[in-house]
Amino acid sequence: MSKEFQVTYDCADPAAQAEFWAQALGYVVQPPPGGFADWEAALTAWGVPPELHDSRSALVDPDGKGPRVFFQRVPEGKTAKNRVHLDVRAAPGLTGDERMAALEAEAGRLEALGAKRLYRIEPGGLEVGHITMTDPEGNEFCLD
Repeated sequence: MSKEFQVTYDCADPAAQAEFWAQALGYVVQPPPGGFADWEAALTAWGVPPELHDSRSALVDPDGKGPRVFFQRVPEGKTAKNRVHLDVRAAPGLTGDERMAALEAEAGRLEALGAKRLYRIEPGGLEVGHITMTDPEGNEFCLD
């Protein structure tokens, strides 16, 4: 039997990371539980100290198909290349120049949101072509 899972990111600014990845993935910031107008009201009711209110954020797939993405503030910064990363499927089913044009368009959109381009791999041999980027906090991901 398959298991549900979430992807968790350690970061400095959970709200900013959540906003970037919501735009990148077409997800939404997880709404507060029923009975609460917003997360601040929920956290206050649960006795969470105000200094911890911005220490976490999460995204959910509005269609309910993809995994939850969770962001948690940690004191240390990123120090090395990610061992696991997301591949954002920006050009499924496309090949050659059409694929690379779609990836370039998505790269431009994400750069406007704060992502940075690292490098582009051209199609050929075993490679179908992709663009490697980083999110605003330097976490690597691929446009695939």
